[in-house]
Amino acid sequence: MNRTATLALLAALSVVVPNIVFAQAGDISKKNSSGMSMKDMDMNMKSMDMKSMDMKDMGMDKKAAAATHQGVGVVKNIDAASGVVTLAHQPIKSLNWPAMTMGFKVKDKTLLENVKVGSKVAFTLVQAGKDYVVTSIK
Repeated sequence: MNRTATLALLAALSVVVPNIVFAQAGDISKKNSSGMSMKDMDMNMKSMDMKSMDMKDMGMDKKAAAATHQGVGVVKNIDAASGVVTLAHQPIKSLNWPAMTMGFKVKDKTLLENVKVGSKVAFTLVQAGKDYVVTSIK
């Protein structure tokens, strides 16, 4: 990108995000359109106590963050060493999942002590990253 294009881009961005130009220039004491410098904003962010904030204050519901899903299925395989149970489960409406057979990690390997291959079970899932983990199985 040539120098003129770079300057034009920075000028355009400075309308939307005034602090970008100041950060690029390296002068964190300059004020933005709201009258605050980058240094002032940094100090304000560091002094915020996020631990005391309620998730609802941020538009998040604690229940939604830890949503549980109920399922019913038949145990097809148990790998106690790996903490994985394979279930042929019925549709799980809360996840929009059709009936299928899949392996799930369990939150605690002791959950597998009282289940046997071929048993019909009710189970609870929670999302952990991109995976779903069984938190209870009966």
